[in-house]
Amino acid sequence: MFVILRVSHGSREKGIMAGMAIGAVVLLEALFAGPISGASMNPARSLGPALLSGELQFLWIYLTAPVLGSSFAVWVEGKVR
Repeated sequence: MFVILRVSHGSREKGIMAGMAIGAVVLLEALFAGPISGASMNPARSLGPALLSGELQFLWIYLTAPVLGSSFAVWVEGKVR
């Protein structure tokens, strides 16, 4: 979320380079976090299989981490400006 806020907000919007920066972050997340933890970067992608399988003990992290991380990124972005 921090990268999205930095490259796509206001007069700093960089066009094609903004998309490349966001894509690079997604690529790095998939390359490094994927093999370690399965790293679903979409909470909805984790919710369906967890509900169907009944494995709900780790679901809380996929629901709380995006909210906390996004809130932190917005707070940092506000301090940087």
